[in-house]
Amino acid sequence: MIFVNVKENESLDRALKKFKKKFEKTGVVKEMRERKEFTKPCVKNRFKRIRAAYKLHLQQEAQG
Repeated sequence: MIFVNVKENESLDRALKKFKKKFEKTGVVKEMRERKEFTKPCVKNRFKRIRAAYKLHLQQEAQG
């Protein structure tokens, strides 16, 4: 359950924005999208390797 502390003079829009941010951090929407359709483990591993190579490339460019 998500709790949002709302101050006395705080607007509803601001409280809603806080709620959305906390909800996004829980990862519920991301998990729902992943469960929407099955992806084979070999495909997941392929995407992980591609992402790792991309991050490594960015780090190498930043260093030199």
